[in-house]
Amino acid sequence: MKRLGMHSFVWTSGETQEGLEMALRKTAEHGYRAIEFAYLRPEKFNLDQLAKLAQSLDVEIGVTMGLNFSTDVSSEKAEEVSAGKAVLADAVRAVRDIGGNKLGGILYSAHTKYNRQPTKRGWDNSVAAIAATAEVAKDSGVDLVLELVNRFETNLLNTTAQGLRFIEETGSDHVRLHLDTFHMNMEEANPAAAIRLAGDKIGYFHIGESNRGYLGDGTINFDLIFDALLDVDYQRDIVFESFSTAVVDEGLSLACAIWRDTWADSDPLAAHAKRFIELKMDEAKRRRATNARSS
Repeated sequence: MKRLGMHSFVWTSGETQEGLEMALRKTAEHGYRAIEFAYLRPEKFNLDQLAKLAQSLDVEIGVTMGLNFSTDVSSEKAEEVSAGKAVLADAVRAVRDIGGNKLGGILYSAHTKYNRQPTKRGWDNSVAAIAATAEVAKDSGVDLVLELVNRFETNLLNTTAQGLRFIEETGSDHVRLHLDTFHMNMEEANPAAAIRLAGDKIGYFHIGESNRGYLGDGTINFDLIFDALLDVDYQRDIVFESFSTAVVDEGLSLACAIWRDTWADSDPLAAHAKRFIELKMDEAKRRRATNARSS
């Protein structure tokens, strides 16, 4: 693990400059060294000011986002694909301008529940759009990572195997996978095996519980997750993600189906997540050392 981070939605709905700056300060206050913001529109936020604050706090910035139907690069309509490519290119430049290190999320389709099967033409359009975006990202010094999410949030990439096939077809060495334990718990037959399958193609990793709440209060076996991360020598950021309508806006609550809140107070949630992740990583390292001595 390079840096342990926190999604800004633990602190703020992300609608104001003041909210984002508060999220940066609270993230640093709790000892995290990375933060994830949702798509930052340059016309709405002072990116230079956010960059300077993050640098002063020694907090790295990553950005994630999802497309909508009018900008869906997996569409069969040329105007929607073109609009999506423009949005992605603008997003890469915003990450660059804020001094961020990655753009991730559902970049390859709309972030929504589809009422249709994906098509071969739509898949090919998405592959081409991500390949083009990867070139922009590479030139901008920004990592491009594709989040694999559950079937209710996209119809295109739900599993690691699908994601690996997709990035291979882009022909780019600058596209990696963004894995998330919440989604893997729903879509992968064996999440730990999926991590090992992805190996060095993992560019970003989300830790989230099956109920989107406190780590350890759901059904995910995090011992197996951290063992697998050690097995593939994962050396990039790990970010905790959790949502509550006490913080996030109605749009995200609807998109992610946050119908009930598993927490209302951000500070104890953040403190617990850091302790939990560090404990599980330490336990995995001790298991590895014990197994090495006994073999």
